[in-house]
Amino acid sequence: MSSKANHPYHLVDPSPWPLVGSISALVLAVGSIMYMHELDKGIVLTIGLIMSLGTMAVWWRDVIKEGEHGGHHTTTVQLGLRYGMVLFIVSEIMFFVAWFWAFFDASLFAGEAIQASRVEFTGGHWPPNGVEVFDPWHLPLVNTIILLTSGTTCTWAHHAIKENKRGGLIWGLVLTVLLGLLFTGVQAYEYAHAAFGFTDGIYSSTFYMATGFHGFHVIIGTIFLIVCLGRAMVGHFKPDHHFGFEAAAWYWHFVDVVWLFLFISIYYWGGLGGTVHGG
Repeated sequence: MSSKANHPYHLVDPSPWPLVGSISALVLAVGSIMYMHELDKGIVLTIGLIMSLGTMAVWWRDVIKEGEHGGHHTTTVQLGLRYGMVLFIVSEIMFFVAWFWAFFDASLFAGEAIQASRVEFTGGHWPPNGVEVFDPWHLPLVNTIILLTSGTTCTWAHHAIKENKRGGLIWGLVLTVLLGLLFTGVQAYEYAHAAFGFTDGIYSSTFYMATGFHGFHVIIGTIFLIVCLGRAMVGHFKPDHHFGFEAAAWYWHFVDVVWLFLFISIYYWGGLGGTVHGG
């Protein structure tokens, strides 16, 4: 009897990683709670983080082997992967909707009478009293140019692999990764020179949650692209078989678009009428 599959689907082999990943996530969650409640100095949190990252690495290693060498990622399987990535990005959009909602609720209703403590802090207007905002036409604009340029280089890399030009793919990824690292560096510098801290009130907390989580997504996207770069350099990806990179490109364009909304809404509109830090 032939062992060759007579269907286009991938019936995965038994794997320990779902169970190991669940245990790792539990340790990470418990460690986070213990650290935030000062019951631990971060040891359990660190162990959970190492376990989680290690599980991700070996699990995705297996997925790469299945797709690149095992021939399991048929056209039907790739379609399912695309649906999955689309749904993941939609969930990420809703994640950021929550932070935009928090920001606009605070800024549009800064003087709402029912929110007495908010009115007391903000003075009934936005930005609140005493808050020195960033100049949107300084570092935020620089980072906007950096991220938009990185979207261009990522698209260049995508078109290069579709045309079977591996050199263009590699150089496009190199430039995109470098621009992603530069963006993170500029944002870290910006945070280090901010006139307000995370716990200084409703403005700073909504600002840091929205921009900070975006920065975290940029770091994840950069790692995603570094993995793709390494794979491209060892000969992975073909014009008709490169969903691993395509997913990374989709994700990178997603963080591009989110940043544009952050720049317009929080840095520009959210700072109108406020005192500019260093201005």
